[in-house]
Amino acid sequence: MKKANRILCLLLTVSILFGCVGFFSYAVESDRNYYYLDSVNGDDANSGTDIDSPVKTLGGLKNLDIKAGTHFLFRNGGEYECASTLTCNGTKDNPIVISSYGDGERAILYTNEKTEVLKLFDCSYVTVSDLHIKAPNGGGIWIDTYNQTSEGIVIDNVYFEDMQNYTVHSRDDFSRGAAAARAAVMVKGLPAKSRYAVNDLTISNCEVYNCGNGFMIWGSWNDEQAPWCEEEDIDPVYNEGLLIKNCYLHEMDAEAVVVGMCDGALVTHCRSINCCQGGAELLENGEVEYFTAAMWFWGSRNSTIQYCEIAGQKNIGDGMAVDFDSYTHNCTYQYIYSHDNVRFMCNCPNHSGHHNNTVRYCLSVNDNKGRSTTAVGAQGEHNFSFYNNTIVNCGEFQFKNLFNSYIANNIIVPMNGATFAYDVDPSRGNVFENNCYYNVMTPLVDIGAMNTVPGFSGTDYSDVNSFRLSKDSPLIGAGAKIDGAEADFYGNPIQSNNIGCYGGTGTDTEYKGENIIEKLFRIIRNVFETLRHEIYVIFD
Repeated sequence: MKKANRILCLLLTVSILFGCVGFFSYAVESDRNYYYLDSVNGDDANSGTDIDSPVKTLGGLKNLDIKAGTHFLFRNGGEYECASTLTCNGTKDNPIVISSYGDGERAILYTNEKTEVLKLFDCSYVTVSDLHIKAPNGGGIWIDTYNQTSEGIVIDNVYFEDMQNYTVHSRDDFSRGAAAARAAVMVKGLPAKSRYAVNDLTISNCEVYNCGNGFMIWGSWNDEQAPWCEEEDIDPVYNEGLLIKNCYLHEMDAEAVVVGMCDGALVTHCRSINCCQGGAELLENGEVEYFTAAMWFWGSRNSTIQYCEIAGQKNIGDGMAVDFDSYTHNCTYQYIYSHDNVRFMCNCPNHSGHHNNTVRYCLSVNDNKGRSTTAVGAQGEHNFSFYNNTIVNCGEFQFKNLFNSYIANNIIVPMNGATFAYDVDPSRGNVFENNCYYNVMTPLVDIGAMNTVPGFSGTDYSDVNSFRLSKDSPLIGAGAKIDGAEADFYGNPIQSNNIGCYGGTGTDTEYKGENIIEKLFRIIRNVFETLRHEIYVIFD
């Protein structure tokens, strides 16, 4: 079978070198060619160009005439060894299609080698759909650009499974493709090999299960391809138009989605469940072994992660839902349901810091195995907006290293014994207003904030509807009016300027506040816990 794959690659390469009709950068639209494969009933003596005469293996495909609109169709119910490199161009209206046909379970494309099932190099307008891809020793799909910009690749309804999902003891290698990264999909690499971007890539309706990593999107950082450099040397070529939607990534050792060096990317309606399982314990010397997070930005701008559920991360170093990393600007997390992670947020700015990032209308529940912070390092978050979020049963929460930032309309309820830390320097220009705190002291910088029972609709922390507000909650209508968002966390139009992620007029549930004795006891306890924490910090 290795020989068959080499034959296919050789045919593709020859068609390029000699300018034959095939994989060249300006394929002419014409009648579509169809190639059929059936690993059960096919015969490599067949032509493969008719549905009634399929070939059995990729090696059976002969005299390939590949042009815009060409289809490679694998019969469902079969398994096909595949480790192919394609360099081809369809058009927007006539993409080259790699898909399946017939009844039964999805066709399986697999490799047992330390390589990728598919390499799409210098490709545009290629659609990969309705397949099952496995690579126990390798990776799924590697998209890279060597001589031209890539446009319009679509990966839809593909089930990625069984890709090196074992425990490692360091970050994965993102520089040598999907196989080295244990990834379902790798775009370019870190560092990249060229200054050409991958634009208008769509990954939709896919499932990633039992893989090391999910969708790793990287790009070109500068002419020298040195991602760790001085600020004046940063000159990125961004991948534009990335769309990842309706994908489910779960039971994975490492990361689900990395949005690296993108402009205008959108990750929406995806689920990352029980990813970042590795690195769950500290080393014997108390150090963190390595760091992974489920869905994060690296050196991107004008991009959004929204309507996603992120849960069950165990990596003790990171394990957060919100992560702006390495020179990320004008990016947004919104409508995120984060629960049972190590922490909710930990941003890592470098150089002159991050600028104009936003976190809004998110719900965080039980993210309490570590400290959340707005920014690690003095470079800080600048013009950071954090509003209308509901944070419940969190660990220590820090609003530090902020400059000219706006923190408003948030509900923050730490777990028992956890504290809330913040910058007090007024020269930094930060504004705190209309927040609600409970189970912790009100920050001195947040004059006029509420410290009261929020009045949630329910008590079941596993039910997102529990965090709507009762119509009698003091938080209904008590928030500052902020333009920008049109919907609340629940996807409903905002009807009231509330505190928290719920924007309705309240539910018909009873509001149970505190009596004076309960409130006094709670305040005394909060003061004691805060003093105890500050004394510990001073003498530690």
